[in-house]
This record gives sequence, structure tokens and C-alpha cells, in this order.
Amino acid sequence: MINRDFSSFLLYIFSFFLLWEWLRPIEQLTDTDHIEMFIIFIIISFALSFFNVKWVWKYSIKLIYILYSINRLHYEEGLFHSTWMKDFFRDITENLGLLGARNWNDLSSEFRSLLFFILLWLMVYLISYWILNRKRILIFCFMTIVYITVLDTFTPYVAKAAIVRTVVAGFAVMGMLTLLRMIQKENINTESTYLKRWMVPLSVMIAISVLVGIAAPKAAPIWPDPVPYLTANNNKVPERNKSGIHRIGYGTNDAQLGGPFIGDNNQVYRYEGNGKNYWKMETKDRYTGKGWLASGTTPIPFRQEDLVPVFSLPKTVETIKETARVVTNPSYNFNYLMYPAGINKVVKMLPAGNRYEIDTTTERISLFDSDNAPSVPKVFTVEFEVPKYKAADLVQTANFNPSIINEEFYQRYTQLPENLPPRVKKLAEEITASKTNWFDKAKAVESYFGKSEFTYDQKNVAVPDTKDDYVDQFLFETKKGYCDNFSSSMAVMLRTLGIPTRWVKGFTGGDFLQYSDETSGTQVYEVTNNNAHSWVEVYFPNQGWVPFEPTKGFSNPITINYGSGNTTSSNNQQKSTPQVKKPQQEEIDDNQKADNSNKSFDFKRIWADIQLFLKNHWKLLILDGLLLAGLMVIFYRIRGKWVPYFLLLVYRFKKKDNNIGTAYLALLKQLDRYGLKRKEHQTLRNYARYIDSFFSTREMTRLTIIYENYLYHQNLPEGTWKDSHELWENLIKKTIA
Repeated sequence: MINRDFSSFLLYIFSFFLLWEWLRPIEQLTDTDHIEMFIIFIIISFALSFFNVKWVWKYSIKLIYILYSINRLHYEEGLFHSTWMKDFFRDITENLGLLGARNWNDLSSEFRSLLFFILLWLMVYLISYWILNRKRILIFCFMTIVYITVLDTFTPYVAKAAIVRTVVAGFAVMGMLTLLRMIQKENINTESTYLKRWMVPLSVMIAISVLVGIAAPKAAPIWPDPVPYLTANNNKVPERNKSGIHRIGYGTNDAQLGGPFIGDNNQVYRYEGNGKNYWKMETKDRYTGKGWLASGTTPIPFRQEDLVPVFSLPKTVETIKETARVVTNPSYNFNYLMYPAGINKVVKMLPAGNRYEIDTTTERISLFDSDNAPSVPKVFTVEFEVPKYKAADLVQTANFNPSIINEEFYQRYTQLPENLPPRVKKLAEEITASKTNWFDKAKAVESYFGKSEFTYDQKNVAVPDTKDDYVDQFLFETKKGYCDNFSSSMAVMLRTLGIPTRWVKGFTGGDFLQYSDETSGTQVYEVTNNNAHSWVEVYFPNQGWVPFEPTKGFSNPITINYGSGNTTSSNNQQKSTPQVKKPQQEEIDDNQKADNSNKSFDFKRIWADIQLFLKNHWKLLILDGLLLAGLMVIFYRIRGKWVPYFLLLVYRFKKKDNNIGTAYLALLKQLDRYGLKRKEHQTLRNYARYIDSFFSTREMTRLTIIYENYLYHQNLPEGTWKDSHELWENLIKKTIA
């Protein structure tokens, strides 16, 4: 048994100060607030350990404090309000999925606080174990000094006072532990004044050492400061660092394209509508040879009830009016709106009272609050028009006509860098040699990327060197890449032919989740970071901006009618531009609908929903299954601790005399788990005497005689179980002890 005396109390005090040094820089270097909540938790943990509180009460007190702290830090409802508990445990489930996906950046503040409390819990346990059981603390003191010195070197944190505090607390703890190890090893009987006679010279030695260290002159550093050297080296290679491994998703910086991506299936938003749509975020018009930039910025404010001032579809294009309701995920932190091509209005915006602004150069729609601060859209509805193009109209443009297309506009969207390798243009001319109009040339280039020599790959993607061109490297060297490679290459190739193009960023239509309801027939789609995408828009004077999809494995969502007019693309391109269909929606005739409406359950629909749920949440289900299996294993391994309580609870409410049979057998199993195994061929009487000798009692023998009478005679006197229950209960309790 470990004594909790004054020396142990001092050890806990100094250990607390050492651990406190780990928390001091956090509030200064991070956005962590209310650090006092974590310090109080450390004090409570050390106090519970010092007073040797039973583990049940120890765990309960810590858990209650953790829940209280998280409630106070992150929720408005009170501790005993059920709403915040449901939200918190739902948040834990979602963040466990983020951990499985290695998406550390999107962990919620509530979950980070929980993890930090758990870390402090483990730290206090380890410190208590090393101090009281092993009587060693050197490693922790050393790691504390390394921690604060590294922060002092590489961060704004000033650790001069922290070094002094750590040295004082560390040497005090190590000196006291040295005394305790000597006492334990030599088996010395200590008096109350013995510790004081040791602590006085120890304190004097530490005080003199600290004062001399502070007052003594300091030598100049032998090695130069490594921070400027590392910073300088990082600044020399920005291209490589910025084009390293990224996590897939929407971003605003496209100046340096290339490099591998890590998948990310975290939701960005959901939308409800009548079918899939590509969702635009912005466009770029200036190709640099390494990536894309915007040639300028022309912000224009507009109101919610106004038409969005973007390039609208000409009246010659047939359209279908649609609406879609968008709900962004709480993790979405941009103040930009996603919208389909052909957008007319943005309505029913939440939060309300915001100001809209569109940059007509990039066509990026931004949201600001009344104080002109960026505001993240939560829920909104877009009204837009889905175009239905005719091939006969698209093939009418064959050359640039300054009387139809503005010269400045044309130069802007056919811009190319001066050092673009000539073979890019030569390849584009070879692909389109037999085509006579812009549309057929665009379709020819789009189809070119469907060749087997091109591979869609997110991992083995090259980064262009200083002298390499991004498009040229993909077309002639690697031929491996993702949407940025394909879309940039098509846009640049068409520009070499004098066809205006622009590079578009946004999201694909996402994955179908469910039908919103039976009456409207609209569908709900989920868009994740994995749906981030880029494509090409080509300008036709009489049709406006028309999207094209060169990326291998993706299909163009637009509708083109090839039924009229002459075009060389009409025979071979119809398959690549199918009519937009509502995904996963079965065509059901009126008779089938009538029959199904009479059924109380649609088993096919239920099975489809189950399959969809498994598809969307299989990672979370596997994680939950592993956690459940782990808990089951742990409960099985510690069954000797909880099974006795369970048995006592079950048999407390049983009154019949024949319960002696099952209760006695349960007792035998519990004794076996406890370690008192019954030998083979050993009689119950001999085994009962062995148990009584072990526990220094006669209860097992008396209970065995009652059990044998029940076993052989089956006619026990009334009240037998009531009298024997106390014997049985005492023996069960002995196995608990």
C-alpha cells in the first residue's frame, strides 16, 4: 500500500507545476481559450490520485467534469439539458469518421477539447505511476525542458522563466525521489524530521544553482540560429512545397497546379432538385504555364431579388426553368456560393440580411453581412435555367469575327504564355485537321482525351519543373493526371486554335441520397470534397459559354439535340452527351404506381435505401463494429470484476427455493474465474472444504449440503433459499474482494 504522507503531497505539487508548463504556451500560440478549465482538471486528477479514491468515483468525477467543461465551453444549453448531449454524441460519431479518414483539420472544437481532456487524464496517470510506483521522473523532466526549448526556438513563446521553473520543480522532485528510493532500498525507519533534514540542503542547493545561473555571464551561442536558415530554404522552393500532396477539395489558389491528392469524403453541401447539375464556384482566364490566374477583378453588388449579373444564355437557346435548394455543411467556411450554369436568382438565403457581390471577371459570387464582413451561406435556393442546345446552332461559328465578338474579350480568352511549347499547337491542329467549325473542333479535342494512353490518376501526378509547362508535360510526357490536367490541356489547345475558352472550378453533381418526398419526386444529392472538379467552357457568339468535359471517366451533363442540322459530330458524339436523367429513378407506369400505392411497404425501395445507407456509411459502420468488438473483448476480459455484481443483482429478486440449483452452479463458475479451480474428480464436499480453508469460513460447506439435498431429494423445506441466500451472497462478495 502506498502511503499518502507529506512527502507524497510535495511530489504531487511539484509534478503539477511540471505539467502546468506544458499548458502555458498553448493559450499564447493557439486559439485555445479558457485554459483554466484544463488546469482545474489536472488539479482534480492529482487530488483524486493522492487520496486514493476508488476507481468508480474517480472515473465518475472526471467524466462529469469533462462533460461540464465541454458544455460550458461550446454549448448554450445547461448541463442537464438533453439537447446538447444528443448533439455532442452525434458530433463524437461524426469526428470518429473524420479520424478514420485522416482528416485532422476538420475535427470540431468540441471533439478536440474531449481529446485534450483524455490526453491530460493519461498524463496525470502516467506521472502518478512513475512517481509513486517507479520513483522515477527524469524522463518527464527532460521532455519538459525539450518541449519548452523547442517552442522558445521556433515560436514567439519566451521560455526564460519556464526554464527556471522547470529546473526548480524537476530537481526538487528528483531529489525527493532519490531519498525515497534510498529509504525503500535500505529499509530505514524514518522520523518526521528526517525529510526536513534532507529538504533543507536540497532547497539551498537548488536555490544557489538557479541564482548563479541567472547572475552568471552567458557565453555566445556556438551554433547559428537554425530558424532563419530553415525559413530561407523553404522560401527557395515554393513551387515544390505548394504543389506537394494536397487534400482534395475546393481552394482559391490555382497558380501552381500539379502533384498528388489525398481523397476526402467529407460533405460540403446537399442540394434538392430535379436532377444532377455541375455547380460552379469561379472561372479563371489567364494561363501562366504553371496554373491559372484571374486577369483582374470587377466586383458588382446586387440584391437578393435581382437577376444575377453573369453571362446569360441567349434567347436563341431553349431552356427549362429549375430550382434547387442548397444546405451547406457546418464545416464549409467560404463565403462563396455554388450555383449551376444558367443561374437567374438567389432567394431564401439564410442567414438573412446579407449583401451579395459578384466578380464578373471570375463569376464568383460572394456573401457579406451588414458590417461588410464575409458571411458563410447556410441555406439558400437558386433559380436557374437548364439549356437544351441544338447542334445546328453550335456549328455556325467557324472563325473569329470582330463585328460579332469584342476584340478585347477575344484576346483575353485566347491568351497564352509566350513560352508555350509549339508542339501543343501542332497537336491541336492535327486533332482538328478535318473539322471546319469551333464546335466540331472542341468535340474532337474533348474526345482525344478518351484514348487509352491517357490515365486518370490522383496519386502518381507529376509537378512541372521550373522550365516545364504544365499542359505540355501532361500531353507529351506523363499523360497521367486528374481533372486539372485534362481541363487545362483542352482549354489551352483550343486557345492555340483561336477558340475562346475559360477554365471553370466547382463541383460535380455528387451522389444520390434519397427522394425528398413521394409527391414532388425531387431528389436529394450529397456533394463531398471528392466531388471537387474543373472543366472547360467554350464561347460561341450565338450560344454563350458552353461546358465541355475532357476528363476521362466523367460525362458532359449538357443536352445537345442532334436531330436537325448538319454536323460532323452528330453521328459520333450523341453517345457522349446523353440526355440528363434523374439518377436511380425507375420508370414506372401509371398502373404500377397505382399498385404500389396500395402496398403498405415497398420492399424494393426499402432494400435500395439499405444499400444506399451501407454504401455511404460503410466506413463508419466498420469503425463502430471494431469499437463494439473491442468493448466486448474488454468486458469479457474483466468479467471477473463485473459478473459478481450482476449475479448479486439477478438473484436478489428471486424468491423460489429451487433457485439454489442455478445459484450454486453460478457460484462454482465465479470461484473458477477467481482462481479457485475445482480439480478433476474432486467431490463437492472436498472442494467446499478447500474453499472454506481459503476464506477461513464454513459457509461453502453449509451451502454445499443444502445443494446436495436439493439435488438428490428435490423436496427442500419452504424458505430454504431465503436462509441459504445469505451464505451464497457472502461467498460471491468474497470473490469481489
